[in-house]
Amino acid sequence: MRRIETLADIEEGADWLAARDPVMARVLQAVGTLPLRRRADGFGAVLDAIVGQQVSTAAAAAIWGRLQAAGMVDEAAVAGADEDLLRGLGLSRPKARYALAVARAGVDWGALRDLPDGQVIARLIELPGVGLWTAEIYAMFALGRADVLASGDLALQEAARVAYGLTARPGARDLAAMAQDWSPWRAVAARALWAYYRIINQREGVR
Repeated sequence: MRRIETLADIEEGADWLAARDPVMARVLQAVGTLPLRRRADGFGAVLDAIVGQQVSTAAAAAIWGRLQAAGMVDEAAVAGADEDLLRGLGLSRPKARYALAVARAGVDWGALRDLPDGQVIARLIELPGVGLWTAEIYAMFALGRADVLASGDLALQEAARVAYGLTARPGARDLAAMAQDWSPWRAVAARALWAYYRIINQREGVR
């Protein structure tokens, strides 16, 4: 199981992609050095992904800052909170409910570290409010999985459309099919496409 732990891993994956895919090579040249984007695993990483669902990166960062300031990124603290408190910090009603449910679910986060990618994602999507996108983001950034790509991400889809000169933005299935060519470094390809999205739209694709 390949993991991304350091910038050297990112560079290895980028070199592999550039050697095999001329379009990806151009994307990588355009974006320059890719970020590591690793974060600690556990409840906080899932909460961060939930916060980022369907909002701009700026809005997500602002909400996350308020949660951090209030001490509401700790699993035990959130489990003992109530919905109104979380909503007052900027979470929508559904997201507040999801945060509470995940915090109270008693997840063994450490047990996820050595499971295969598919099993990690399957375990996570059993949690309230954790869909495929959130589970894949967790696998990529909290667990460092090198061969996961969030094919339902609109920024990735749009970046792929522009980079590959497609007439329409690929859907999740289409992008997943394209991404087979980027295995075993799909998470590096995702980082490249997010960076490319930022260039073509002057905005960030994911925090």
